[in-house]
Amino acid sequence: MLKFTAEHEWLKLEGDVATVGITQHAADQLGDLVFVELPEVGAELTKDGNAATVESVKAASDVYSPLDGEVVEVNQAIVDDPSLVNSDPQAAAWFFKLKLKNVSDIDSLMDEAAYKDLIG
Repeated sequence: MLKFTAEHEWLKLEGDVATVGITQHAADQLGDLVFVELPEVGAELTKDGNAATVESVKAASDVYSPLDGEVVEVNQAIVDDPSLVNSDPQAAAWFFKLKLKNVSDIDSLMDEAAYKDLIG
């Protein structure tokens, strides 16, 4: 199940663990990424709280946690090569995996059709 936030994060749920990244739209708006900072494994994140930072040649931007949970894995590959986020933001370039505190909270996020309406 793929869900989206108004802040342009995507989330894919598998059991009680969500893989989180930024959308193609966000990657396109940022331009070429040159730096990615991810949360620490074990960090407790809160919904809409700052989870990661990305920097591009245009700007720096925060990546927010879509839901409450604990970081159980991060994608070191995008730290080593931030350009992966530009080339494959909604698959290989995921940011972190979050063990959700309450899986049913995912229902508060947008589905793909609602997200497409948001970005026009």
